[in-house]
Amino acid sequence: MKKGMDAGRESWLQAALARQQADALSHCNEITAAYGLTLSQADCALLLAERQRVLKQERRVEWGRSILPEIVKKFCASPYVNQNNYVDTLLRLQEIFFCYKNEMLDEISDEELLQFMQEQFDSVCFGDLDYLEGTCLEIFAQAIRAGYRGQQRTAGRDEFARLDIVTRWDRQLYLQVLQELTGWR
Repeated sequence: MKKGMDAGRESWLQAALARQQADALSHCNEITAAYGLTLSQADCALLLAERQRVLKQERRVEWGRSILPEIVKKFCASPYVNQNNYVDTLLRLQEIFFCYKNEMLDEISDEELLQFMQEQFDSVCFGDLDYLEGTCLEIFAQAIRAGYRGQQRTAGRDEFARLDIVTRWDRQLYLQVLQELTGWR
């Protein structure tokens, strides 16, 4: 009988935590609405269910609040996120986040990883999640594992030293070379 009572308490606590996380995620709509982005209750449920799957897959545990609201806040202003790709982008970003927390051996904080992801996503990757994951974050993870610590807060400043690891794609240069090679105007 006692074992059944413990299971009941555990499921009640899990349900309460799930409601709290869903509420935190849906409260993000107050911020993201300014960017034309909103999450429905079904979207929140999907994101949280996928969070559980990814945590299990990556063998990670989150205590207390979820990283999802932080991901939402960090990426809602991106010019590469719109209502049509919003949920899919969030699903992929959380998967990438947990994967690279492992790859970086938890050597950097959640905030540092999210900051790097957001900067690369907007400036180097131009919204390409495959490039973010397979190139930018892979190189950054290698640097972190090798001892790079330039991402840590510098003395007294709120800015992070940046590791500019990937040469930026230059659209004008590309068009110039294309024109020279093909005679296209």
